[in-house]
Amino acid sequence: MATHSSPAEIPYSEYSRAPPLDADPLVNQGGARLATEQTTTRLPLDDTPESVEAHEEEQPTESHVLANAEPEEKGAAQIDHGETEVKDLGWNEHPKDVPNPLVGGLPNAELWTLIRRFNKQMYHVKALPEPPLGGLDLNIADEEEFSPDKLRSNVERLYMTVIVGVVGFGKHIARLRSWRERNRTLVFLTVYFIAWALDILVPTVTSLLMVLIVYPPSRSYSFPPAPIALIDSKTGGIQKPPAGVLGSDDSLTGAPEKHQGEAVEQEASNFVSSFTSIALSSAAGKHPAGDPQDESESKLESASPDPTNIAMTAVDAKERSAGGQPNAVHDKTKEPMSAAMWSKTRPIMHGVADVADGWERFANALSPTSPFAQNRPRIILASCLAPLFLISLFTSSYAFMKVNGFLVGFGFFGDPLIWRGLSYLNREFPHWQELLELRNTLLKGVPTNAQLTITLLRIGESNKAPLPPPPSSDIPPPNAAHATAGQDLEHLGKWPSFCMIMPSRYLTNSEGVPDDEMADAVHPDDTAVTTGAEAPAPKKKHGRRILAFMKSTTKGGVETMLGTDRLKAAAGAEHAKNRLGVVRTGPTPESGPVDFHARYKGKRGHLYITTTATSPAISWTTAKEDIDPIFSIAIADIKEIKKVGGLGWKTKLVVGWATNREIADGILIVDRDGNSKQLTAIALRDELFNRLVAIGSQMWESW
Repeated sequence: MATHSSPAEIPYSEYSRAPPLDADPLVNQGGARLATEQTTTRLPLDDTPESVEAHEEEQPTESHVLANAEPEEKGAAQIDHGETEVKDLGWNEHPKDVPNPLVGGLPNAELWTLIRRFNKQMYHVKALPEPPLGGLDLNIADEEEFSPDKLRSNVERLYMTVIVGVVGFGKHIARLRSWRERNRTLVFLTVYFIAWALDILVPTVTSLLMVLIVYPPSRSYSFPPAPIALIDSKTGGIQKPPAGVLGSDDSLTGAPEKHQGEAVEQEASNFVSSFTSIALSSAAGKHPAGDPQDESESKLESASPDPTNIAMTAVDAKERSAGGQPNAVHDKTKEPMSAAMWSKTRPIMHGVADVADGWERFANALSPTSPFAQNRPRIILASCLAPLFLISLFTSSYAFMKVNGFLVGFGFFGDPLIWRGLSYLNREFPHWQELLELRNTLLKGVPTNAQLTITLLRIGESNKAPLPPPPSSDIPPPNAAHATAGQDLEHLGKWPSFCMIMPSRYLTNSEGVPDDEMADAVHPDDTAVTTGAEAPAPKKKHGRRILAFMKSTTKGGVETMLGTDRLKAAAGAEHAKNRLGVVRTGPTPESGPVDFHARYKGKRGHLYITTTATSPAISWTTAKEDIDPIFSIAIADIKEIKKVGGLGWKTKLVVGWATNREIADGILIVDRDGNSKQLTAIALRDELFNRLVAIGSQMWESW
């Protein structure tokens, strides 16, 4: 593999902040030791340069400790390459040419799925002055900034974690209730009614949960997996996936995907878009009663824009068309309600993120990913159920109902006592609620997917082998079932129409679903596709000409705006300088892992990440041969990193629609002295962000 080096070397005297030799070792709250040892040679009298060995890197959180630990199973990014410079593991190569696995115990497809979703979730991080209570950084800040795009990202996370998981659980219950998997349903039925007859139903369910938690193979034995899209939620049998083909196993539609996880990600995006469209349709008053009987006769109808693309203005237009006067004089509730709704957006967004984080932590506790502990989280979860198991063994149903009745009554009538108790806790222990959070107690040390991803990124940085970016999906996936579609599904039984007479005779696990029925379900139905010769000619839409004219006119205006920005930038306008080069005119240039194409104050240049110097730093130069950087910032001095758009969101929509070009975004870097540097038109902006947050010893908080 090729190696990269930077021409920018940062003097040690400028950035070295080593502790004194007689400093005592410190131990942080997370239990990680802060190394303060340093070996030096005293400067002799003849002004000989001082020989300094780099001090051991700080490891303030468990994530930093795990990233530098020696793994049992090593991947390509964990091998000592014996090079002082950064090792390129295939940043600009085809995915098949990238070593697999990059991280031991984790296939590249799963690693890239984590990184791809991390890129959508992380926008803004700030360095923490003290180690976090739970031992892992990159938690969401209580004062997290609100943005519609961030809310959309959190709702998409909620879909991919909670909604997909709940739907999958519901379909598995349908499988059990359908009696298509006869032997398994019989076992559950027998155990359930024996436990019910002996009055040990709660201990039995609790013990089953403990076994499922502690012993992972019992999960697939008790609950054999099956593609979610292949199961009918009503009958529990197989069905044709909604996408018409079984191209993915973890999505609700079964849509094909080019890379693992892309189908469910696209589903999540369409879920939010569809929900938004329904909400806007309701606000705009879109209803069949308001449409003419025959829309095909109205040219104006086909040429008019859809009101579902407008929010409050569509509501106003609807009111005016009905003879109303939608303004502040007539409607005194509009402004207060709008302000009240927007004031609750941040708590709602934070709540959605907390639910998704909690689900991810439980999932990572039940199925840990290296390098995190494999058995400890499961044992802790199972031990929490042990008291419930013991209590339920010796508690009668009568006592159970009496206790529940008392708790309900106390919660309803004991409000004064409850508030006095809470006031006492708030006064004596101001942060008691934070101490009792699951991430700081039961799930302490268990990461969210974002915390897992940054740990994996830090593993690559600690070995000077940054993880390559996820592959792009410029070409759509083929409309075909994936390679293993329909395999290993022998446990799915068949329920014939005459099985009600003697079900034990006609329904067996060994029989399974017939091959022809399974093939019809997982493969696309080519016979149902209408050929081009048979397809009816599309109707001419007169509004398309108007739309094409508007698009052409808008494109001309965009080109004029871009040309004006060049003149304004030459005159010294800072906003115009930041917009230069953001609209790409050609393919994305190759970048990374050391050299990133970026503009600074409108000028073309390169951002370098230097790790070979005594103090790692970033520097920006106008040319590769230039060894005198315009600016340099030590990695240890970075306290804030924020992704910024190349254009405003409304301008980005217009430019993207009119020109069909990619818009390159930027990044804002703030050092500990408050000095900020904004880089624009960055190639691989997300990958640069990931390297900056993973390369140092900072403890980050998501904003």
